[in-house]
Amino acid sequence: MDNGNFYATLRDRFSARLDAPMLTAPDGAVATYGDMDARAGAMASAFAHAGARAGDRIVVQVEKSFDNVAAYLGALRGGFVYCPLNTAYTDEEVAYFLGDAEPAIFVCDPARMNALSAVAKSAGVDCLMTLGGAGKGTLCDAANNARDAAPVHARHADDLAAILYTSGTTGRSKGAMLSHRALQSNALALNALWGFSGDDVLLHALPVFHIHGLFVALHTAMLSACEILFLPRFEISAVRNALPRASLMMGVPTFYTRLLDDERFDRAATAHMRLFVSGSAPLSAETHAAFETRTGHKILERYGMSEAGMIASNLLDGDRIAGTVGFALPGVDIRITDGDGANLPANDPGNVEVRGDSLFSGYWRMPEKTAEEFRGDWFVTGDIGALDESGRLTLSGRAKDLIIAGGYNIYPKEIETVLDAVEGVSESAVIGAPHKDMGEGVVAVIVGDVGDDTIRKAAEALARFKRPRRYYRLDALPRNAMGKVQKQVLRERYLDAFTDGETG
Repeated sequence: MDNGNFYATLRDRFSARLDAPMLTAPDGAVATYGDMDARAGAMASAFAHAGARAGDRIVVQVEKSFDNVAAYLGALRGGFVYCPLNTAYTDEEVAYFLGDAEPAIFVCDPARMNALSAVAKSAGVDCLMTLGGAGKGTLCDAANNARDAAPVHARHADDLAAILYTSGTTGRSKGAMLSHRALQSNALALNALWGFSGDDVLLHALPVFHIHGLFVALHTAMLSACEILFLPRFEISAVRNALPRASLMMGVPTFYTRLLDDERFDRAATAHMRLFVSGSAPLSAETHAAFETRTGHKILERYGMSEAGMIASNLLDGDRIAGTVGFALPGVDIRITDGDGANLPANDPGNVEVRGDSLFSGYWRMPEKTAEEFRGDWFVTGDIGALDESGRLTLSGRAKDLIIAGGYNIYPKEIETVLDAVEGVSESAVIGAPHKDMGEGVVAVIVGDVGDDTIRKAAEALARFKRPRRYYRLDALPRNAMGKVQKQVLRERYLDAFTDGETG
């Protein structure tokens, strides 16, 4: 029987190009596909030697690096379940994830080893490792000393490959379970749809704890064994220096607005590029038009989420219409429904529901929540949109109270829970307001008698990207006749929170 492990598919596709560069760093360091295959085998052996067994969770919170990618590929290859965490998550947040995932191994950065060792012990995690650092006992050291590369572990296509944690509308993060089948289905569709070849060079400035940078970018490139210019993070100067060698780039809208703010970014700088892709947050029609005017390139916008992979995409060859996210990917079905689940006619906005092989298997240890989010085999995304007669999807809003800042999903309830726990705060409401650079900025409206310093100190328990950038005070929050907070009223009132010349 064929091995359903997605790593087997990746390896089969790049096996003829083992000498080709896979990852290239700004300093010129290069890891070939053969290097990364061997390193993944060593990482898988290191995990197994540390006590992990197929199906065990491996939680990783480390900075972007070649070995970070190797750890992911090693987990995939060894049949473990990879759980990446945002590097901005605080100790308190990490404690929740460890308690929920119950991993066999937790890998962290050396600089946080002391603080997180207590967190791991409290969560009952027996094996804590750092990725690198001085001395023995690190994951890299264990991989270096591995006698044999672990084989590609046999897995069924429906076995779990990864768990991606998403912020929860109720304040509790949910683990979206992704199977080998889901990863493979999405990657193969995108690789073909976006015309990847071995001659491509992908400029990668995204984080690798997120579906965009970890799955969408890496998987599509690896399936064609093309080179990846691997930047630690997005910085204008670094991207500009790397662009002449690249043929395509994936980014969030913030990347493109920042590039447009640089006068040196022009047609000459992008003349050799064949494709710019945007996702993780809505791309404004203004940015789309300004980018085309400046460079001659139309950004290809697509739509996806942790639970479903990529759902829709504008076409590589064909119209890329600003404000739309294109057509359903091969193997994905999209429908628009009303509140009762009945299909709506073309151009009528309603709930966006999806199904297909790339869909997640449910939320980790949350069967009730999983059941709430499905209507039969259709996943209710929480987004509002409409399909035209040709099947092109246009999103118009979010049924769920989501904020997207710089490509990161932020759920207000999680922040409100922290703020409401502060002594002196009667209640709070968190909303998103338009932000030129980030797309949306987090705004907190506070009711109560408490000092600003106290509020800001409490917010430090949250990852930096979740912390409010603006605070406002009211005597009472606006409510409707049923007592529900009218967040739309607050959004209208604080629409200009970030238009005072400060980015916040």
